[in-house]
Amino acid sequence: MDCKKLTSLHLQLPSYDQYDIVRLVMETKIDTVNDGTATSPQGFHAGATAAEIKQGSGDKQDLGILFSQEPCVTAGLFTTNRIKSAPVLLCQERLKKGRAVAVVVNSGCANASTGKQGLADAAEMATLTAKALGIDTEEVLVASTGVIGQRLPMERIRDGLNHVSLSDNGGQDLARAMMTTDTVPKETAVAVSAEGLRFTIGGVAKGSGMIHPNLGTLLCFLTTDAAVEPHFLQEALHRSADVSFNMVSIDGDTSPSDTLLLLANGMAGNPPISSGSQAAELFQQALNRVCIHLAKAVARDGEGATKLLEVAVNGAASKADAALAARTIVSSPLWKAAVYGRDPNWGRVVAALGRSGAEVIENSLDLHIGDVLVLKCGIPQSYDEAGVVRVLEKDEVPVTLNLNLGTASATAWGCDLTEKYVTINSQYTT
Repeated sequence: MDCKKLTSLHLQLPSYDQYDIVRLVMETKIDTVNDGTATSPQGFHAGATAAEIKQGSGDKQDLGILFSQEPCVTAGLFTTNRIKSAPVLLCQERLKKGRAVAVVVNSGCANASTGKQGLADAAEMATLTAKALGIDTEEVLVASTGVIGQRLPMERIRDGLNHVSLSDNGGQDLARAMMTTDTVPKETAVAVSAEGLRFTIGGVAKGSGMIHPNLGTLLCFLTTDAAVEPHFLQEALHRSADVSFNMVSIDGDTSPSDTLLLLANGMAGNPPISSGSQAAELFQQALNRVCIHLAKAVARDGEGATKLLEVAVNGAASKADAALAARTIVSSPLWKAAVYGRDPNWGRVVAALGRSGAEVIENSLDLHIGDVLVLKCGIPQSYDEAGVVRVLEKDEVPVTLNLNLGTASATAWGCDLTEKYVTINSQYTT
């Protein structure tokens, strides 16, 4: 069989004049904002405090607020776990209106599996926040992360909300307040500059364990000062999640608290961006860049992790197959453990691919570990095993597969599996 290397460079663009597309893209800059965060876009403020929601946490921030000066068109994606936290249920109900002004978030307690009282506590968090900000309680969304099955310490939250001071550089405090087993805050922002169009997209995320999203994600709050049409905002968020957060796996578990929100306050003053417009493609590119940055930050900070894993699958028969294969491999405990131990056992990759459910023909498969070709047309190659070990010793370990069955591709991210992961999760509540 002729085992050709196929590429996937087809770009799906809206249906408008090709000259305008090329001109606009050539004249566009998407720049990373120094110290970018959720408050980098105009009109967003945030703050946090140490409410000691988790007893013994001392002066660690664990309660935060994100606020917009102007009402926001808001989109959201949430956990597909059938067990949903009280804050998720509250957000899903309130987002039927597609608008929000603020988000209040706590770490240390997930407020999940807490029954009617948990719903009441989530609603009270929103009401207290609304009162402090002078806005309608229906305009406040809620998120919680931490231990499942425990009630929120409402007395500490009531007191803590009185001590949250908002500022236009408070995004960094917000990012810290969301952390549980995270070792570093996760935040970024990009500024888009094109002919007649200027806007910024920023965001913060948390996640280190119980990470295997599907149509939702960890906790992540994205902001933009662009004016965006509601339907397109939801579409854009879904597309970005599919190439970023939904392509991350730490341990194969999906949290009941997963919440991804995107708030657009329109303070950049642009005409509302809608599907099929020239600005839509630019907005999507910028949003993808923010989401992929945050998704990789989550994977890199997996519980106990020492390495970031990247699996790129090319030449798949369909996009769904490419994504399925990449996610399955990056989720494989055997491959994750092999990477940690610097064991050049590439058979772990092939075995995970074979069980993924994606269409695979063994004698069409090419496999690289880093830049080392170990399999060509399904046939093992002569290679320097020490070269593979050197790839596995790096902080980032890339794997590239070409299925040679089509033009679809996808990339997934994860981390290695270490003893420390077991330690963290064997002592999580003790």
